[in-house]
Amino acid sequence: VFTEEDKYGLYSNLLFKYFLAEGVVCGHDLFVASAKEHPDNIIKDLPAPLLDDTYRNELGEEATAVKSEDFQDSMKIAWRYQNLPKMEDSPTTSTKFGHYYDVSKTMSPELFRSIKWHSFYLPEELSLQPKMKTGHMNSAYARLLQSIQRIIYQEGFDGSDPQKKQKNILRIGIQSLGSMLWGDDICSSDTPEDIHSLTKFLYVLRGLLRKSLSACIITVPAHLIQNKAIMERVTNLSDTVVGLESFIGSERETNPLYKDYHGLVHVHQIPRLNSLICDVSDTKDLAFRLKRKLFTIERLHLPPDLSDTVSRASKQDLAESAKLLSSGCGAMAIGKKHLDF
Repeated sequence: VFTEEDKYGLYSNLLFKYFLAEGVVCGHDLFVASAKEHPDNIIKDLPAPLLDDTYRNELGEEATAVKSEDFQDSMKIAWRYQNLPKMEDSPTTSTKFGHYYDVSKTMSPELFRSIKWHSFYLPEELSLQPKMKTGHMNSAYARLLQSIQRIIYQEGFDGSDPQKKQKNILRIGIQSLGSMLWGDDICSSDTPEDIHSLTKFLYVLRGLLRKSLSACIITVPAHLIQNKAIMERVTNLSDTVVGLESFIGSERETNPLYKDYHGLVHVHQIPRLNSLICDVSDTKDLAFRLKRKLFTIERLHLPPDLSDTVSRASKQDLAESAKLLSSGCGAMAIGKKHLDF
């Protein structure tokens, strides 16, 4: 999974920790790599899982608040919208997939002590091996690949000894790849010196993942990469590409049309099997919000109220959003309402 970080890296970091927390709850092995934050601190700061009963209580409280708001706003909705399918704010009707987490609490030490995890902190690796022949690849990327390959083969994730060891899954998390902290200059220059270094790393990593029992999430500060050709190559080398656009510091932060959300989710690419072209998702209207305890990704639905309190710019923004959503909303009246982790 290739995740384009939001501008300040707040929500992409939370999504990154959700992926790792799901691995802890499922009993998977973890490999956490970072150049700015020590993996030990990342593991200790994972969100706490919610039990089914606790999650139902949380949903019940939020559903009660939503129903009261719907009752107050019922007279404001135009009659032509009343017969359309109502979009539910809770995933209780959909099949449960994965687990839910409380972002206001951290995971208990007993949970992540029960699983085996490995760390790669670039400053420590550089102090252990100050010199390393890398060929045509960035030195930090070469060290990371070497470490991942060693874990895959030594821990049996390549499936070479299925009878001696019970099969498990290795979850790999790489934080802020491509930034200056990794020794790469693709974020600071339009014509970087190692222009192919990141794509070479992803190409080799993809080969390792294909022949092993492992899955990987990578966050990249894509908003800092000016060279679009690099982003196109990175997208082609990834299975899933998701971008997070935060409203912090933008006009949408104070726009009343988006008052219920904290940002947008752009699904640029989803996995494809036995196909020469990328499968295009019909879900183009996704937004996320950070509630009191839950981080949720929902379908974006904008209010139909165009009163005098909405500015002309907001009305134009609503019209453009309506054109974008028209291709997906009609076909998504049924089915799952949320993306779960």
